[in-house]
Formats: sequence, C-alpha cells, structure tokens
Amino acid sequence: MTLIEELQALAKQARADLKEKRAENLDQIRVAYLGKKGKVTAALKAMKDVDPADRKTVGQVGNQVRQEIQGLIEEQKQAQAEKALAKQLAAETVDVTLPGAKPRLGNRHVLQQIMDEIEGHFLGLGYQVIDDPIDSPEIETDEYNFERENLPKDHPARDMQDTFYVTPEILLRTQTSPVQSRVLEKHDFSKGPLKMIAPGKVYRRDTDDATHSHQFHQVEGLVVGKNITMADLKGTLLSIMQELFGEKHQIRLRPSYFPFTEPSVEVDVSWDEVTADTKPEDIRWIEVLGAGMTHPNVLKMDGVDPEEYAAFAFGLGPDRFAMLKYGVEDIRQFYLNDMRFLDQFNERGN
Repeated sequence: MTLIEELQALAKQARADLKEKRAENLDQIRVAYLGKKGKVTAALKAMKDVDPADRKTVGQVGNQVRQEIQGLIEEQKQAQAEKALAKQLAAETVDVTLPGAKPRLGNRHVLQQIMDEIEGHFLGLGYQVIDDPIDSPEIETDEYNFERENLPKDHPARDMQDTFYVTPEILLRTQTSPVQSRVLEKHDFSKGPLKMIAPGKVYRRDTDDATHSHQFHQVEGLVVGKNITMADLKGTLLSIMQELFGEKHQIRLRPSYFPFTEPSVEVDVSWDEVTADTKPEDIRWIEVLGAGMTHPNVLKMDGVDPEEYAAFAFGLGPDRFAMLKYGVEDIRQFYLNDMRFLDQFNERGN
C-alpha cells in the first residue's frame, strides 16, 4: 500500500469513527488522528522514504486528509452545540400567554399610616404640617425643650421626662412642643391665626417594655388666635378621635396638670361605639392624650400677648393610637421589623 493509499484509508476510517462515535469526546478522535502521536502524523513521518519526485503529491494528499478530518470534527462540534442549545431552549420555553408573577410591592409602616391619617385630617382643617429639620430638630436646646414650655431648670416636672443630654444645654428632645415655640416666634398674626401640627420622633430614657420605648412618635398640635376657647379644643379632639376610631366613638375631658397649659385636661376616648341607647355607666373609657389651653407664660416667652391672643395645644401619640386601633399589646412589635407582624397592616393586601 502506498503512502497516499494509507492516508486515504485513514481519512475513510476517521469519517466512520466520527459517524459512529459522534456522542463521544471529539477531542479524543482529534488527538487519535491529528495529535503528535496520531495516525496521520505517524503516516506522514514516512515521507522521508518517498521518492522526491512524488513528495509534493503525497504532501498535498496529507494536507487534504488533515483538513478533511479537522473540518469533520468542527462540523460535529457545531452539530452537538446546536443540539444542546435546542434542548435547552425547549426546556426553558416561556408560555407568554400565562399571567405574570405579581411583584411584591413595598408598604407604608403601620405607624406611618397612622401619622399620615392624622396629617391628612388636620390638613383638611387648614393646619400647617411642620416637619422640616430647621423648625423641628430632634437635637434640641434646653431652652426650647423645657424653659420655653414653662419648665425652668429647677421645675420638679422635669423629673417626669428622663432626658438624653448631649451637653448640659443640648439634648434629644423629649417632646415635639419646642416646634410650637420655633414657629410661633416667627408667625405674622396680621396674616391670620396660627394652626399647626408637628409630627416627629422624641426620645426619653425609658426602659423598653410592652408599653414604653426610649424612642417613640408624637404629633403636637397648636392653634393660636383671638377668641380661642376650650370648646374649640374639644371639637378639634373629637374630630380626630372619630377620624381614627370611628364616628360613633366619644371623648371626655378630665382635669389634669401640665406646666405648659392652664387649664389642662386628660382626654379619654370610648372603647366601644356610643349610641343613643348607651348608658353613661356602661361606657368604657381609655386615656389617649393630654391637652389644654396654652399657658400665658408660654405665649409671652414666644412673643405673643396673652391678653390679645389665646391658644390651645394637644399632644397625640401615634404609637399608642396604633396599639389601640389594632389591638397590639406590645409597642416593641412596631420596631422589630418582623414582616409577619407588619404584613397584617398591608394596605395593598399583597
């Protein structure tokens, strides 16, 4: 058998191997024929024994055989790749007629929902909402947090608010009342009375338990104008309580004491709905906030003449309202970020 015939025989054998063993590793077939120790490579080593006149022809046949085998291997690789891709596409086919997966959307925190409800109600009554960091800073001075609220440095009522002090004169505010003074001292009464609420976070050195937290929320309210009376205060508080708990709930005012209001009242809301048939002794009351007519000293310190203007103030507790409205027994649940708890208040229901 001549070298040309041997090379042609190897090409025929390679075609048969590729056809018969197409599922095997193609690199193994390539190495078996075209590698350094492959069959074609070994056959071409006999070129040294070929008549010089025939070497060109034998070399051309050798190159054709190598190219043919290499081309067949590449075709086989391409065929295998296309088959694998078709199989993958078939497995990953998407039925575009099926409904899409509903995305999980974010939701306002339950406390934010309560605060937004309070703000929306008072905006409807013509109040301003003061929540910018200039007029409502969480790091406050002793003057605005206490002294402007008729609480001089030796006042015993300061003990009721265990305070986080940064320096002797700088503190984390214990109430949102300082916002009233900051806004009131800039208000121009020639443009009308002042009606404002101030929502925000406050801080006290309480031990966290089911009903207390070192950080909680308040919404301070203030109305200053001429001929303001307790009747205006009661009507305002009744409207927000009925907004939050329902139109058939009632409130009652009980005498109390706060340094910054005179007279001062504690406000209770009825636990159940009150109808014409409800007997007074059957009403269950729960305390929800403090309020009163702004003390003349507070008005004076903020540059307002108490002989000309009167005012009422109140402090709402969104955390406490949320506990009452939804029957939550532990205030800490609002701050643990447990989605199983928070999802109960999902407005979208998803």
